[in-house]
Amino acid sequence: MAEQAVERAGSAPARPASPRRKWTDSPHLWFWIFVGPFVAGLLVFVVIPILWSVWLSFYDARNTVTPTHFVGFDNYRRMLGDSAFRSSLVTFVLFAVFIVPTTFVLSLGLAVLVNGVRRGKAFFRSVFFLPTACSYVVAAMIWRHSLFGGTAAGMVNTVLGWVGGAPIAWLSVVHPPWYWLVLVTVRLWLQVGFFMVLFLAALQRVPQQLYEAAALDGATGWKAFRYITFPQLRATSTAVLMLLLVNAFQAFDEFYNVLSTTGGYPPYARPPLVYLFNVALGNGQDFGDGSAGAVILTLIIAIFALLQGRFTGIGRRER
Repeated sequence: MAEQAVERAGSAPARPASPRRKWTDSPHLWFWIFVGPFVAGLLVFVVIPILWSVWLSFYDARNTVTPTHFVGFDNYRRMLGDSAFRSSLVTFVLFAVFIVPTTFVLSLGLAVLVNGVRRGKAFFRSVFFLPTACSYVVAAMIWRHSLFGGTAAGMVNTVLGWVGGAPIAWLSVVHPPWYWLVLVTVRLWLQVGFFMVLFLAALQRVPQQLYEAAALDGATGWKAFRYITFPQLRATSTAVLMLLLVNAFQAFDEFYNVLSTTGGYPPYARPPLVYLFNVALGNGQDFGDGSAGAVILTLIIAIFALLQGRFTGIGRRER
């Protein structure tokens, strides 16, 4: 009996060996193959420059990005005491006061109108979004040379002449500051379509049952927008306001390309990035002061973001 058991055990088929796992089968490998280049680009072009800028802000870094003379917070004190830097912050505030609410209202209004269109919705969405693909530099040059040219040129002055109006030197007159009209209109043309699409996507997520229930109670038109539509857009509105504020802080291309001349940039309408550009890359090439100003600007943006989150309630847990 024992011999038969041994024979049966010996005749039993052997289990196939599990195939060896190839190194290419690792999910972590393919994750880093696809994500690695983006992470490397983020480190090289974003994280390292930011950390290097913070490091430069504590050194006397004139005409060099590898300074050795540590000055502590002297660069920060010098930038905060610079009237030109403070004036650039005032310019930002004025620009933000114009551009943020105007863009918000126009983009929301266009989104409501396009969302209510029964036919051709895709066409109108594409038409309003198309300017977003245009370069800020190209748009600024069109506004400067074609629309708001000198007193003897420019389509706007031509139209004013047709109705009997006098031509205006839009970019060189300080009192009244007509250049603000040029700067605000070019920014509106460039970004209203983008934020309209954000609002349009949010409007399409609003349940139609809410409007049907409100219609039974007689709430239509403005009442439906006030008590149903706008509250449903709370998260999107907060995100749009934040993006508008950050974009206003980062205003550079339209200011520089609209107002700069062969003689340099005028002393008025100089936002923070234009001022820091002249400090860091101008004749002095003071990377220490420029980096300190960039850090101060970043802290101001962070403070505004925290305040907005505080007042709008974003990030709070709903009870």
